[in-house]
Amino acid sequence: MSNSVFVPGHITGFFTIENHEISLKNGSCGAGFLLSKGVRTTIDDADELIINVNQGDSTVIDEVLRILEIDTNFKITQDIQLPIGAGFGTSAASALSLSLALNDFLDLNYPKELCGQIAHMAEVNLGSGLGDVIAQTGHGMVLRVEPGAPGIGKIESFEHDVYVAWKSFGGIDTSSIIRDPHHREVISDVGLKYLEFFEEKSSLRNFLDFSYKFSTETNLMSGEVKSLVDYLNSRDDILGSSMAMLGNTVFAFAYDKSAFETLDIEGLHVDKLNNVGIVHD
Repeated sequence: MSNSVFVPGHITGFFTIENHEISLKNGSCGAGFLLSKGVRTTIDDADELIINVNQGDSTVIDEVLRILEIDTNFKITQDIQLPIGAGFGTSAASALSLSLALNDFLDLNYPKELCGQIAHMAEVNLGSGLGDVIAQTGHGMVLRVEPGAPGIGKIESFEHDVYVAWKSFGGIDTSSIIRDPHHREVISDVGLKYLEFFEEKSSLRNFLDFSYKFSTETNLMSGEVKSLVDYLNSRDDILGSSMAMLGNTVFAFAYDKSAFETLDIEGLHVDKLNNVGIVHD
């Protein structure tokens, strides 16, 4: 027997950090979007517990298994299709795809919201993210209206037919930023301002505009990221560009794929906004 679940990667443009003493209510509000690439987890029968991950380690997997208190033999295979620690929500996609796949494989019959809450708990416990799990239960562009895990927080999804290009210059230690009091205060103050603006008019252009302003006002952009973002924003055939939160990564939108294909930028990947979301195979 085999079960497979795909969870899309998620890039945040701007956000606020929302603290709560109850972990399931911990998280963030903000806006982001889903990619066609993400993390696929496959569970197969085995005589012992086997974990195969194509990049990184099994930290997230181990945490999900610990929370679920599962003592069963099977093989876990994870295909992580995006860079780790670079603002793509790969740890959340890893946790959520595993939780959902195990639910199918073991016939646990948990509600999908509970599977999402398990993944959210893993993220909070590891300090690897604050709002990607609930966003990854949506599709297209996702507005996180209320913080927390699936079933507790609230999101709104918007579909757009648009191409996404991205280039990663490496990772950022997410936990060092979200746990630093100064960073948290600046991020939340600036993020709240643009979140309120975006809730009034949730357009694609506003998302790009507010994401860029957020990244500059919080001083999170590195020099190499800002240089590429400014170049992409100078082009008429590109809708806009900014930095992925939190990662040393640039993203940009365009209606026409050729706007990116004609660029001579090493390491630039072209994707499409994912209007489908999670897929169970």
